[in-house]
Amino acid sequence: MGISSNAPYLLRAARGEALDRPPVWMMRQAGRYMKAYRDLREKYPSFRERSEIPEVAIEVSLQPWKAFQPDGVILFSDIVTPLPGLGIDMDIAEGKGPIIHSPIRTSEQIDNLHALEPEESLPFIKTILQALRQEVGNESTVLGFVGAPWTLAAYAVEGKGSKTYSIIKNMAFSNPTLLDKLLTKLADAIATYVRYQIDCGAQVVQMFDSWAGQLSPQDYETFALPYQQRVFQQVRETHPDTPLILLVSGSAGLLERMALSGADLISLDWTVDMADARERLGKHLKVQGNLDPGVLFGSKEFIRDRIYDTVRKAGNKGHILNLGHGVLPETPEENVAFFFETAKQLSSAVV
Repeated sequence: MGISSNAPYLLRAARGEALDRPPVWMMRQAGRYMKAYRDLREKYPSFRERSEIPEVAIEVSLQPWKAFQPDGVILFSDIVTPLPGLGIDMDIAEGKGPIIHSPIRTSEQIDNLHALEPEESLPFIKTILQALRQEVGNESTVLGFVGAPWTLAAYAVEGKGSKTYSIIKNMAFSNPTLLDKLLTKLADAIATYVRYQIDCGAQVVQMFDSWAGQLSPQDYETFALPYQQRVFQQVRETHPDTPLILLVSGSAGLLERMALSGADLISLDWTVDMADARERLGKHLKVQGNLDPGVLFGSKEFIRDRIYDTVRKAGNKGHILNLGHGVLPETPEENVAFFFETAKQLSSAVV
């Protein structure tokens, strides 16, 4: 497929075009560090309201676009958003994250899960994505957003966030057949959800396997990688031209295995040097990242130096500039603005 020069900048990079500067967006760029978001949160105190009422989610998604003009605008959502559509009741507690009311622990519970019908259970997604595409046109790339099977299973089984992952690891190591059944169902649902997001207007989709970094490499190969592959293979069958990004938090020990997932881009966190990561992944694989979000608490000179360092090490092809994880809630807005200004003023001379 030829790349149109009027295609959005980030999409061109994700498809492998050499560009004068890397495109830039920021994970969690819509969120608590912005006063506009905090003001809206007072009116809509529930996260599910903010992410599932279309006009509110559209407004939140576009807040950073209006403030900073990033090259990517991402759907404001949560990785657990599709779970009710499978029959897993959940809520999202402010500041604490997802709460699963009846954690999945038995074969019978898994048997009772049903296939995802996004048009029925997630109709707001279409409204939001179509509005974002219309708003940004070719000025920015609209990104979709899903959780990966292992991470969604961890939430569903643990019932909430965890520091030790002992409940799901208990299932993984004592009853792997049961966990496989859950992971397979989740993978198929996520593939359906990715396809739906693309059909609704997402031009790139990022899959967050946030908790897969809690697995040893051999367990990653058993409980995370095959299900990531299952998602990406199914999406490829119907949407071969949509770039797919994979993020795993704490992934420095897993990069070579992540490269086998079928993702087009690997989103790197700051636990690995960008030059080392590019060498380990090979030049064919594109990357995203990987500034430590804490850098944005530094001086402007410090922020600029770190951006230059990352971009030089990444090279001028197949790199999307981003943080290694989400922007932190206390980050000064003016430093976020400086991050975007500096990134957008980069030229091939820096690279």
